[in-house]
Amino acid sequence: MNAPLPNQPRAAYIHVPFCRHRCGYCNFTLVAGRDDLIDAYLEALARELAALRGPHEVETLFFGGGTPTHLPPLCLACLLDIVRQTFPLAPGGELSVEANPIDLDRAKADALAAAGVTRISLGAQSFDPRVLELLERDHAPEQIVASLDHARRIAQSVSLDLIFGVPGQSLADWQRDLSSAIALAPDHLSTYGLTFEKGTAFWSRLGRGEMTRADEDLERAMYEAAIDTLTAAGYEHYEVSNFARSGHRCRHNETYWTGRPYFAAGPGASRFIAGRRETNHRSTTTYIARVLAGQSPVAESEQLDPEDAARERLVFALRRLEGIALDQFAAETGFSAEQLGGAALARFVEQGLLEFSARDQHRYLRLTRRGLLVSDAIWPEFLRR
Repeated sequence: MNAPLPNQPRAAYIHVPFCRHRCGYCNFTLVAGRDDLIDAYLEALARELAALRGPHEVETLFFGGGTPTHLPPLCLACLLDIVRQTFPLAPGGELSVEANPIDLDRAKADALAAAGVTRISLGAQSFDPRVLELLERDHAPEQIVASLDHARRIAQSVSLDLIFGVPGQSLADWQRDLSSAIALAPDHLSTYGLTFEKGTAFWSRLGRGEMTRADEDLERAMYEAAIDTLTAAGYEHYEVSNFARSGHRCRHNETYWTGRPYFAAGPGASRFIAGRRETNHRSTTTYIARVLAGQSPVAESEQLDPEDAARERLVFALRRLEGIALDQFAAETGFSAEQLGGAALARFVEQGLLEFSARDQHRYLRLTRRGLLVSDAIWPEFLRR
């Protein structure tokens, strides 16, 4: 195995672009109804990874999509084998796979188990049939339960994703979703407010007046309900959208939030190595064609200067509820939070959206409860020079 270089990534992300269909709110890189591309994708991915001249041991390995579990069992096993050859998992490492409840059956669970998968993230989104239909999901509530049973049989940690702020969804509806999730006792929960992204079917329907956004006050009440309900049930609220039982944080995502480097491969995948961010072509067919022709799959490349890298790290790190240790941040980036935040930081502290605190002989900066509710409005101020 190649000896690790200074600052070499210890995390890797693999993008699997296949789905049964595209949900109306989804703007991820994916293709639906194109299973004929799976073999060519696997060949292209193998070639992209071969160019890295591995193996490179990683502590976290994450398969996202798309829907990795949409692949047939043999193809899923092949995918995992190809990637593990380049990115063998360190002892005690975390190997995560995103799964769709309708896809995760015994055969696919066995393929995941054989590859050493330790964590499965299920895209449940809701337990309400009406909400699932509006979100254009292809599973029923009972399939969430069945897939979670398969996941729990093979994985050390199981996570559920839930969406709130869906048109027509009431606070009581959302509270029932939270209660249904808690009753299943997952190890981790992610809660996201529905967003309308340009280019999605929902965005077009919003523009035509066929859909309406949830009322802002209702959406905030739903978010606060998630915080209060899940923490009361024993989940640690450790990141803006994420809750975990003790020992079950998503270690891979913490790589992003703490500004550490990571490998990435597959269509639309973005990597961050030595201060450079590279993003592969989002088109699956273009990605396959370029790699199989011996060309680079990279569509965008940007070398971040130290200040921009520090600003991004500040924003991502502040998403974590514990915030940032100010002395450590300054030592590792060369910039103080006060220097980057300037007048905006002072204003947010005065408004009670951010606060300074002392812990373990360190001074911290973190979001307050009020700040959590409007955090998306804070970040642009810190990214702007």
